[in-house]
Formats: sequence, structure tokens, C-alpha cells
Amino acid sequence: MKRSHLQRIHGDVQMEEKCAIAKDVTELIGNTPMVYLNNVVDGCVARIAAKLETMEPCSSVKDRIGYSMINDAEEKGLITPGKTVLIEPTSGNTGIGLAFIAAAKGYKLILVMPSYVTLERKMVVLAFGAELYLTDAAKGFQGIIDKTDEILQNTPNGYILNQLENPSNPKIHYETTGPEIWKGTGGKVDILVAGIGTGGTITGAGHFLKEKNPVIKVCGIEPTESAVLNGGKPGPHKIQGIGAGIIPKVLDTELLDEVLQISSDEAIETAKLLALKEGLLVGISSGAAAAAAIKLAKRPENEGKLITVIFPSFGERYLSSVLFDSIRNEAENMKFD
Repeated sequence: MKRSHLQRIHGDVQMEEKCAIAKDVTELIGNTPMVYLNNVVDGCVARIAAKLETMEPCSSVKDRIGYSMINDAEEKGLITPGKTVLIEPTSGNTGIGLAFIAAAKGYKLILVMPSYVTLERKMVVLAFGAELYLTDAAKGFQGIIDKTDEILQNTPNGYILNQLENPSNPKIHYETTGPEIWKGTGGKVDILVAGIGTGGTITGAGHFLKEKNPVIKVCGIEPTESAVLNGGKPGPHKIQGIGAGIIPKVLDTELLDEVLQISSDEAIETAKLLALKEGLLVGISSGAAAAAAIKLAKRPENEGKLITVIFPSFGERYLSSVLFDSIRNEAENMKFD
């Protein structure tokens, strides 16, 4: 099987020994660091190590699938730079991951986002030259899909990458994220914790880790307010990036040992604590992931175990959101002496 560009970076065929300069921005994707949480773990009997996808080139885990979906479609001859118009519905970070790679490769990109996404998300995709359409939040996920289909019908040479169904989404996490966690923990990881948006991260990384050690537990996270994986109904919440109110096709639900429910308020408060006590500026979904990992780390049956939790995105992308309401008001009203 032909190895992809990103696989080669993670394997034994790396850049020339005499040159450590990346050939282009795509070679900077992956190999993100891991760090222990030390100051938000009172009462925990297990250790928690966070994988900082915040340190990807465009600050989120979605950089991985942005690369993999475009690269896979290119290798199959489905898209061509300068000719194909890429189209994708997104809550933001996948759009950004696609936008910077589309810019580097010479693709026109059209994105469809719900109107509630943060100002930062909208500005970043526009900065990369993407065309952006917003949909009425009241129309929910179906409204985004309907608008995307409308754009496709009216766009010559249009191609939808379809992160919710594209097998190259979980595939890149099987090939990179999972092996990185295994290597980073020295094969000692006991529990993987990750939020569920498309389900690609937890499906790909989870499958790899369970193949390495079948007793590893894989635990997902969804908003309490939209707990469809636990049999609840979809509903509005504030944890952007997870809890779309559907069960995505790329998600392997049989892989999941548990799906923890975290409320929007708990996610926001935990994200704030990570900044104040750990020096980690992360988004709301990372706060949800940390809150879930802490719950697991407090269970007596997990004493002495190592929990790896994925922090999917950087906090600076949420400055205009509810996460930073209080300090934004403080900053905006500051006066000089």
C-alpha cells in the first residue's frame, strides 16, 4: 500500500537528516505533545495526560482530517487543484483545517457554518480565502446540510469532502493520533477520552489502541443537553465541536466503552480552570474533555491508571464566546492611567 505524505512523517522515512525545515505547512501536522495535568486533579486516583492538539499548525485536531480528506481525494483522482471547488459543512475547526490546506494547495473552498459559530472561526476561514455561508441556527444540522447541497447543485466542479462519512477521517487518526498516544505513553495508556463530533478521532485512535491492548477503555463525551448517544434527544448547548445531535456514520459506537455526559457550564468552568491552574488555554470542548477525564480519574477502580485525554482546540479561537465573557468585558472596559 502506498504510504501517504503524513504517514511518512510519522514513520521511519522522515525528512532528510541534513534538513529539518518542513517542505510545506502540511508537514507540520501531527506529533503534538502530551503533558500531565497537575493542579486540577484534586481527589483523582489516576493520572491524566493531555494530548495538545491545540499545537497543530492551525490550532486544532481537525488539521489532521483537513489534510487527510484532501490528500485522499487527490490520490483517488477525485479532485484537482485549480479546477475542483471544495465544499464542506462545518462547525468551524474542520473548515479551518481545510482552509489552510486549500490555500497551500491552490483550491477554492466554500464552507457552510451555523450562524452561532464564534467570530474567530469566521474570520480565520475568510483570512485563508475561503468563501463562507451561514445558516439559521434554528434550522439545526439539517439546515447546514440543505445549504451545502444547494451550493453543490449550483457549483460546477464542486466536491463535498463530507467529514461525517469520509473514511479518511478516522483513518488518519488510526495512522497518526493513535500511534502517537501509544508511543507518548510508552504503551502504558489505560483509558482514552475524547469528545465526539464527527467521531473520527475517537474511532481511529481508539481502534489502534485497542488493537495494541484490548483492555484499554475508550470513553467518549457528549453534552448533557444533547445526549443522543445515551438515548437522549438533540438539543442546544454551548460546547462547539461536539454534540451535533446525530450519530455520525464514521463513528464506531461498538468501540465505545462509555459515553460521559458533560454540561455546557461544567465544560466552560473546567476550561477556565485549565487556563488559571495549568497554564493551558483551551476551548470549551477541551474543557468538556478534561471534566470527563477528571470524573474517570476519581473512580476507585481507576486507581493507578493512566488516562489520556485529547484537547482538540486552542482557547484563542473562543475569545468572543461565552467562555471568556467576564474577562472580555473587563478587558474592553479597561482605562489607561
